[in-house]
Amino acid sequence: MPTPLLRGGVSADEPVNTPLRPAQESKTHPYPSQEGNRAARCFYVRFFHLFAVLMSIAAGLQAQHAHFITSGTIEFERKTNVWNMIKREINKDNDAVLVPALENYKKTSPQFRVLKSTLSFSDDKTLFTPIEADPPTNNLFSAAPLMTQNNTIYTDLTDGLTISQKKIFDDAFLVKDSTRKIKWKITDETRDIAGYHCRRANGIMLDSVYIVAFYTTQIPVPGGPESFNGLPGMILGVALPHENITWFATKVTGNQLPPNTVAPPKKGKPTDSKGFRATLQTLVKDQGPIAADFVRQFLL
Repeated sequence: MPTPLLRGGVSADEPVNTPLRPAQESKTHPYPSQEGNRAARCFYVRFFHLFAVLMSIAAGLQAQHAHFITSGTIEFERKTNVWNMIKREINKDNDAVLVPALENYKKTSPQFRVLKSTLSFSDDKTLFTPIEADPPTNNLFSAAPLMTQNNTIYTDLTDGLTISQKKIFDDAFLVKDSTRKIKWKITDETRDIAGYHCRRANGIMLDSVYIVAFYTTQIPVPGGPESFNGLPGMILGVALPHENITWFATKVTGNQLPPNTVAPPKKGKPTDSKGFRATLQTLVKDQGPIAADFVRQFLL
C-alpha cells in the first residue's frame, strides 16, 4: 500500500526539517525574542540600581559604626597665646612694668604655651586629667592661671555633677558643683578633628565669656575638655577667642576602660563653688588691681 502523502507532497514517513517561511513565523510567533530581551534588560537595570543603593547605605552605616564609641581616651593639646594674653592686660596703670616685661618674654619664650591633657570617658562619665609640664621660664607670668592647668575634673553627665580638684599655689581643694551651664547655638559649619567629623557651636558662659566649640555625634557623650559640656556629642575642639586659649583633640582611642578609671579625685579640702570663690578672693586680695582678673582666670 503506497505511503500517503501529506499536503504539500511530503511523505508522512519522512522527517519534517523544512524551516517555516518568514511569513509563517510572523503569524505563529509575533517577535517573542525582542519582548523577552526588553523585559530582561529592564529587570537587570532595576536590580543593579537597587543593589548599588543598598551597598552605598551599608558602606555608610559601616563607616559610622567604625567610629561610634562610648568609652575610651582622648588626648588634648591646649595652646595659650601668651604674647597676646600679656598685651591684653596692659593698661595705663601697669604699662611701665608690663611693657618691658612683655618685650623680655618675647626674647626668651615662645609665643604659644602648649600643655597636654587626657579625657577618659565611659558612658556618661568623664575624667579630665592635666599632664604636668615644665613651668614657664619667666617668673613674672608663671603664676598666671592661664599659663598652667590646675584642674582635675570628674563629671557625671547623667546626674549633672562635677567634682574638681583645683590647685591654688600649694593648696588643693575638692569643689563639688553642678555641671557648667553654657548657652549653646549650633551652626552649620563643620570641620574634621582627630579623624572625626565635627559641627561648630557658639556659646556663652559665666554671663559674658564667648566660646567656640566643635563636637562630634560619632562619640555620643555630651562632655569635653575641662568643664565644657552640654552639646549632643563629645567636644573635640574649644576656643576662647578673647582669652587667647584653645583646646583641640590630637588623638582618640576607643576602648573599654578598666574599672574605676573614670573616678572622682579624692585629695583636697572639700568645698563648693561659692566657698571656693571666697577662698580664692582671700588668697589674692593682696595682688592689687590684678586680683579680680586673677580670680576670673581661675574660674574659666
